Amino acid sequence: MAKKALITGIYGQDGSYLTELLLEKGYEVWGVDRDAPEDFHENFEHLKPKVHLLQGDLMDQMGVLKMFEMVMPDEIYNFAACSFIPFSWDEPVVTGEVNALGVARLLEVIRRVKPDVRFYQASSSELFGKPETKPQNEETPFRPGTPYGTAKLYAHWLTANFRDRLGLFSCSGILYNHESPRRGKQFVTRKITSAAAAIKKGLQNELVLGDIDAKRDWGFAGDYVRAMWMMLQQDKPSDYVIATGIEHSVKDILDIAFSYVNLDWHDYVKIDQSLMRRVELNRLVGDSSKARKELGWEPSLTFEEMIRLMTETDLTALK
Repeated sequence: MAKKALITGIYGQDGSYLTELLLEKGYEVWGVDRDAPEDFHENFEHLKPKVHLLQGDLMDQMGVLKMFEMVMPDEIYNFAACSFIPFSWDEPVVTGEVNALGVARLLEVIRRVKPDVRFYQASSSELFGKPETKPQNEETPFRPGTPYGTAKLYAHWLTANFRDRLGLFSCSGILYNHESPRRGKQFVTRKITSAAAAIKKGLQNELVLGDIDAKRDWGFAGDYVRAMWMMLQQDKPSDYVIATGIEHSVKDILDIAFSYVNLDWHDYVKIDQSLMRRVELNRLVGDSSKARKELGWEPSLTFEEMIRLMTETDLTALK
């Protein structure tokens, strides 16, 4: 019989790429999401006939239980989260309810109903906050600097607690920033590539950004979901850093995206001081040696290839 996978937050970027991967591997895929932005629905439209979709909310304990009993999955991938970091400053309570306690509700249902489920929790490089060492690996101390990162840290440790104390196959992927043409337009990578395409087509006059010197370790989402699946196929559960190990700035994204459309970004970009992050988390660069050694994972797209792909996709969409 085909394995059953349940994906929470399925309409998002990672959910759509993981769905494609699991379908290719013969899984029966079930997905759950609350309300999703319109662009997320567009990203997922081609997959809807191939999966079983449910509406659910990780803040509803009884709803989580009913959903689980309906599906009785073999694997769970939890992407459900308030993932836009500035939102976590405006709504720290909601962020905690979803990103932290939502995971507690899932793990408790697994423990009580079907403890042999393999569970993947989407952790984040934001757990490290402002680390003292660079790059970071699985042993680097956590120092989250945002409500988002703090809520994710609760979920990360709880996933480890249920594994170590109760014997669940529960693991976390400490994922660094990962992007794609399916990324929401509120995120800086897609904000830039979509603006470059729109300016090229005469549909937009300028692009307003915050700190363009900010640096991150950015990879391709399609590569990162492959690592998630690999984690749940191991003999023993563990946590893994997934990253490229290479740092790039927002300026680098501007250079690649605007060069692709033969424009000079200096002519169109304006800096708005109000968009500067209250806590800038530079020095976030991941060491994925453990994943490369134990999982055999390697990224397939370079940063430059990814930004060009995103820009080309946005151009094509405008045509």
